[in-house]
Amino acid sequence: MFRKSIYKTPAQLRSMLEPGMITAAALDAVRPLVRAGVTTAELDAVAERTIVDRGAESNFQLVRGYRHTTCISVNEQVVHGIPGDRVLEPGDIVSIDCGAQFKGWNGDSAVTFVVPDPTRPDLVARREELSRVTEGSMWAGIAAMASASHIGDLGAAIQQYIEAQGPSEVSGEPYGILREYVGHGIGRKMHEAPSVFNYRTPDAGAEIRPGLVLAIEPMVTAGGEATFVEDDDWTVSTIDGSDGSHWEHSVARHEGGIWVLTAADGGAAGLAPFGITPVPFA
Repeated sequence: MFRKSIYKTPAQLRSMLEPGMITAAALDAVRPLVRAGVTTAELDAVAERTIVDRGAESNFQLVRGYRHTTCISVNEQVVHGIPGDRVLEPGDIVSIDCGAQFKGWNGDSAVTFVVPDPTRPDLVARREELSRVTEGSMWAGIAAMASASHIGDLGAAIQQYIEAQGPSEVSGEPYGILREYVGHGIGRKMHEAPSVFNYRTPDAGAEIRPGLVLAIEPMVTAGGEATFVEDDDWTVSTIDGSDGSHWEHSVARHEGGIWVLTAADGGAAGLAPFGITPVPFA
């Protein structure tokens, strides 16, 4: 049986630059609007308009049964939250996941925000720390992609980073890492092989070599890692009610190094603390 290669040609990698930038633009458009009093549907509409105005389409809307441009998850919701009439409140931790398809190629990225709340600085600080840990673990996984030989090394780097941050202030235990939801390859489809686990596994996984493009996306909680799917059949929430955070970038490994397709600077700022300089490809 014929199996399509998980590795892209240089020309195919170049085709993924624009959908990555469109995805980044959609999240940049939403960023200044994340504040108390805004509905998640309003944020979704801004992301959709940005993608359409750039001549692309939402790849989330291409998923069977899903009609929104983003997933917006609030507080104990970790991923796959459905935009709607929910109004953001001061202190909320909000993860926004978004993707664009342009000329048959895909981008996928997610960011987490904390809505300001001057009356509850301790809550805001805890939630900002959860987001910081999650984002940092994503960059640790991306940095590992620059030199790692197999995909399993990325999960080990992500978990090692999270464990090194110490216990969560909420649970007193290490931050939880979702096990049932993982990163993935990306290209002609938003979700392709191989899976990218956010934790150590006994399997080394596929070889990392030029042409590999991965969506690296740790999903981390301030408490336990156990989750359930809410009655809407999409939203994934923590069983213990602890907060969740989600960060994601689409990253290419090429002959010269790595390049973050969904970051305007190719990942330079996020990779700098790890001593990695991303290399653009022609």
